[in-house]
Amino acid sequence: MSNHTIAVYGIPNCSTVKKARTWLDAQGVQHQFHDFKKAGVPASHLPDWIAKASWEKLVNRQGTTWRKLDPAVQQAVADAESASALMIANPSVIKRPVVEWADGSVTVGFDEAVWSSKIA
Repeated sequence: MSNHTIAVYGIPNCSTVKKARTWLDAQGVQHQFHDFKKAGVPASHLPDWIAKASWEKLVNRQGTTWRKLDPAVQQAVADAESASALMIANPSVIKRPVVEWADGSVTVGFDEAVWSSKIA
């Protein structure tokens, strides 16, 4: 993705991703969408996401995917390396959407106030 393009990563049927994409469209903000289900998690982006947003924020411990994981797998997620391996193996465990903004920053989840400041 170029530095001037907003990239939205997620799963198209996720209600938060739908809400976020609808909001961007309503603001007239062009963006590219990367579907985790079809294209997988871009492993080369994970270090940047973790550096800018933290692996703790990226791993959705409230989601169904996390709750279905074996407790031993959950306990093994203790640092950026183990979290990266889990996110690549189970893209649905990533809190969505992950957005790479034109300014180089990364956000996780949808927060209208934060997003409004990003497009201002």
